[in-house]
Amino acid sequence: MLLTDIVTRCESEFPERVALIFRDHPTSFGDMATAVRRLAAGFESLGIEPGERIGLLLPNCPPFVYAYYAAVLIGAVVVPSNPLLKPAELAYIWRDCDLRLIVTVPQLLPVVQAARQSLPGLRHIVSILPREELPDLSLAEAVEGFVTLPDLMRQGAVRLATGQASSAPARRAEECAVIIYTSGTTGYPKGAMLSHFNLMRNVEQVQEAFRFYPDDRFITILPLFHAFAGTVCMHTALAVGAASVLMENFSPARAYETMERHGITIFCGVPAIFQALLQFPADRDYDLAKLRILVSGGAPLPAPVLHALEARFKLPVLEGDGPTECSPATSVNPLHGVRKVGSVGLPLPGVEIAIFDDDDNALSADEMGEIVVRGDNVMLGYLNQPEATAEAMRGGWYHTGDIGKIDSDGYIYILDRKKDMILVGGLNVYPREVEEVLFHHPAIADVAVIGLPDSVRGEEVVAVVVLRPKISVTDRDLIAFCRESLANYKVPRRILHREALPRGGTGKVVKRLLKKELEMEPPSG
Repeated sequence: MLLTDIVTRCESEFPERVALIFRDHPTSFGDMATAVRRLAAGFESLGIEPGERIGLLLPNCPPFVYAYYAAVLIGAVVVPSNPLLKPAELAYIWRDCDLRLIVTVPQLLPVVQAARQSLPGLRHIVSILPREELPDLSLAEAVEGFVTLPDLMRQGAVRLATGQASSAPARRAEECAVIIYTSGTTGYPKGAMLSHFNLMRNVEQVQEAFRFYPDDRFITILPLFHAFAGTVCMHTALAVGAASVLMENFSPARAYETMERHGITIFCGVPAIFQALLQFPADRDYDLAKLRILVSGGAPLPAPVLHALEARFKLPVLEGDGPTECSPATSVNPLHGVRKVGSVGLPLPGVEIAIFDDDDNALSADEMGEIVVRGDNVMLGYLNQPEATAEAMRGGWYHTGDIGKIDSDGYIYILDRKKDMILVGGLNVYPREVEEVLFHHPAIADVAVIGLPDSVRGEEVVAVVVLRPKISVTDRDLIAFCRESLANYKVPRRILHREALPRGGTGKVVKRLLKKELEMEPPSG
């Protein structure tokens, strides 16, 4: 029940089968396993010890996969991060987990260097490109602890050949393997600690629900730093011997071409991706005869989009759900059975889901309350946050913060979010994080950030501001100010002005009323 069992088992059973395809170049399971072992020995040569944290700041590419499994092979803990984050956002995450090494692309070296200023524990920065391909060698050489991935793998190969590499440390499945940061309502991310056991059980649960096969081919457009893609498109795909076609970025044209060229059978996406596919004005019919399953998660899939997808592709769309804290998959509409539009389906095998009231009492069918989850896939807890862990795990159930119901057939419906979260293209944005940035602007007297419906992204970030008297500032200035500190998907797309914000008896902004009022207004521009 270790993540590295995926690599060793596939290498022994089908070493010649294709594991990864990147830029049309295939990598076999045997070659992938060799790369993982060499890189693991390379990490050891840098002094990385069991329990220490290795960060990944990468797009979808084979080195992401190699570094991920190499880290857990030596007992280290993987910390994947979103490459779109700004230095201040990354610095908080990496400082919180006491990062020792980061694997990244040369283009992000300036970002890493800026974040590193407040990270005394970060000893090594690894570029996935060889020195001869670096766009600016002088910049790289100025980075303390800089090394390239090819050099590290060559060093690891020598250590393996000469017997210098230590054998993999004895580990328990219950030990933390990965820390994935998920934004918190306080504005600061929380590191969800997932064990080997959590993730491997979720792989089994996903496989039992979907029945993937060795001949399947996944198109991996969703970023691998995200729990959804990491578990389904990487761990589960590789565990069954299937191939994963890695895409660095998404465009509808490239997605259609890739599906046709590589005979894609499984497409996992978020609603924003599926909507873009539907809106793409294709100038020809693509041969997608091998495509057999579309899986949607990360955000609610509007019913019209689901129906349009099924009409376009003549395939079932399986909508599911699951938070990062649950490794992440918890429910899905069954492949063979009743699929209910608007529902995120039935609990996966081995996952218990219930609806609780505010006093943590279980509610009956069709009663609305908070969705709670219990099972082997639920996280160990939040790193360095025992109080937040205790609150989220009350009574042995993980409290998702989602408001929903379970019908008499056991199907789960998400109706609202107790947590004040905005979903932009499947990525979490917590209003408090954006509000705290805006509060630092001298022109802002008060601010509330909310999510409003967006036809492409699911929701858009909207900031409602109250300006201080006699201070002039443009909306463009405020957006640019946010962009200095926040990843682009978190930056408000609209700034709306009010003389005052609606507040309740306790003084808190009543965002429900504000949101209802703004949803009645037509979008500007």
